[in-house]
Amino acid sequence: MANTQKQFSISELSQEFGISTRTIRFYEEKGFIKPLRSGQRRIYTPADRARIRLILRGKRIGLSLAESVEIIDMYHPGESDSSQLESLLVRIGERRAALEQQRRDLDDMLNALNDVEGICREAQHKHRHEQAQKTLTA
Repeated sequence: MANTQKQFSISELSQEFGISTRTIRFYEEKGFIKPLRSGQRRIYTPADRARIRLILRGKRIGLSLAESVEIIDMYHPGESDSSQLESLLVRIGERRAALEQQRRDLDDMLNALNDVEGICREAQHKHRHEQAQKTLTA
């Protein structure tokens, strides 16, 4: 039976995902994807493509490469994916908490900047007013 499974070149995947071929080769070096070889040419399967997509999705939500791959590797076709989903939900919760803390920290910093800016503008206004008074009395 002939292999009718879609195959992808490294340049096709690079263009599709907007990443460099070097990034794809890095994923291969780390063992995250395992393309077939035809001489020097790499041949990527739909499974390789799906893993790249999931790695990039993990990156977009702030997971490390190791975290993304760990979660992806938990998937086993035909078996329950509840442990994979639970692990992902835990990571999402941790990432959300970290981002919410960063947001609070940024809000605090912005408020502090506003306070300092207000003090500086007040002092600047007072200084200009004093200079104007000196000019008038001189």
